[in-house]
Amino acid sequence: MSAAGPSQGANRSPSGGSAATQVASVGAHVWHRFTLGQRLARFVVYLMIVAAIGVSAQSVEVIPEFLADAPEQMADLFARMWPVDWSHYQGSVHSALLETIHIASLGTLLALVLALPVGVLAAHNLVPFTPLNMFAKLILVSSRSVNSLVWALLFVGIFGPGALAGTLAIAFRSIGFVGKLFGEALEEAQPGPVEALTAAGAPWMSRMTFGYWPQVRPAFWSIALFRWDINVRESAVLGLVGAGGIGMALDAALNLFQWNRVALILTSIVVIVIVAEVVVTQVRKRVI
Repeated sequence: MSAAGPSQGANRSPSGGSAATQVASVGAHVWHRFTLGQRLARFVVYLMIVAAIGVSAQSVEVIPEFLADAPEQMADLFARMWPVDWSHYQGSVHSALLETIHIASLGTLLALVLALPVGVLAAHNLVPFTPLNMFAKLILVSSRSVNSLVWALLFVGIFGPGALAGTLAIAFRSIGFVGKLFGEALEEAQPGPVEALTAAGAPWMSRMTFGYWPQVRPAFWSIALFRWDINVRESAVLGLVGAGGIGMALDAALNLFQWNRVALILTSIVVIVIVAEVVVTQVRKRVI
């Protein structure tokens, strides 16, 4: 019995030592969230972002003297705007605000009429012809790539200054937004109801009316209301290039240094934007 004890202890000591070595090696391993290559890639990306910010800051050409003088200039500007010339509201601001709302509303309505067919052509499940889909998407991208002020300048040059140029600018700017989202909603529609109508021999218009439209109707109204809300904001500045609306009154007041009227116009724009936001929110709750 006495000889067996030491031999067993001798046999256990190597295994015990190897186990301790394994535990030590496991404990020495340090876990990293990212590999070395991923860390280097992230460092390069961060370095490029910092470099891009530095180059952009240099191209802006910030003048330190003007930057230091900015608070004093802002205080002087606000002092000139006070008190607000409320008596000027009935004279020209009220009619200009109504014209702004008309531009936004008519432009949105015209955009819906023009964008829905283009959105249908862009949906591959409705029109399974790739060249036609690409052409429709090209129209939508072209509409979105041109700013509303550029559209306004173009139509002012064609039709002259006024609300017509602003309405067309809002419409052509909105076609890409409405058509893209409506086309995507059509492509995401469930095929089950459409396949059932197809199996029953329903024509294309019936499949659109009873198969697709019930599925995309909430998205359509959401897109229309959201775009009208955006157009109210955009139509407020189109007058700066002569496209009608409250922007023309603002441009005239700025050119004549009538700061009290400028404050009135800016306040009116903020109020109408807030009212449009509230109206859209309430209508969405009731319709969608």
